[in-house]
Amino acid sequence: MSEVAIEIKGLLFDMDGVLISSIASVNRCWKLWAAHYGVADAQNVQIAHGVRAVDLIKGYKPGFTEAEVTEGLRYIEDLEIADTEGLKVLAGVRELLASLPPERWTIVTSATRRLLLGRLKAAGLPYPDRLIAADDVVNGKPHPEPYMKGAEILGFSTKGCVVVEDAPSGVGAGVAAGARVLGVLGTHTAEEIYAAGATWVARSLESVKVTVVEGGLRVEFEAV
Repeated sequence: MSEVAIEIKGLLFDMDGVLISSIASVNRCWKLWAAHYGVADAQNVQIAHGVRAVDLIKGYKPGFTEAEVTEGLRYIEDLEIADTEGLKVLAGVRELLASLPPERWTIVTSATRRLLLGRLKAAGLPYPDRLIAADDVVNGKPHPEPYMKGAEILGFSTKGCVVVEDAPSGVGAGVAAGARVLGVLGTHTAEEIYAAGATWVARSLESVKVTVVEGGLRVEFEAV
């Protein structure tokens, strides 16, 4: 364990696995989706966490037309928005978000905007006016585009921001964008998160404290 204290311009949060957990719902819904579209061994489908639904669909159904991809995307969105069983806000998240000036943070997620807003509303969490969802980028994580756009809408360079992630694909996106990355445990081990390039790993956001300072934020946490 080591104590870390840094000063930054802004925070870029992934959503699922960082702010909320909807893993059980995701797994249930993708099994239903796979069965609906005739994917082999649908009940044992394993989802790559942190990857856009549109990219998952194209992986499972490479022969789909664009119209079929759009239909498939709408179907999985409907399933996931309706299934909120087990949805929970992760430890420390409400307190941390309440301590942040709205202009200093945003959400950068592989979820579609419709699903993102549905999840946050179901969880009762605040969200910024400006955020980056799967619909807002051409290239999803681990490409750097999502986090580059996240920093851009806040008006900061990626080097001045810290990305908060739980999945290797998202960690890789943050690193490729030029940001420092704080990984949080939950969906992956510390070893996996560090191997993906994270600068630090914390057990949860419960250990992360933020203070507003001149020109930015002071962030303190215990790294594992």
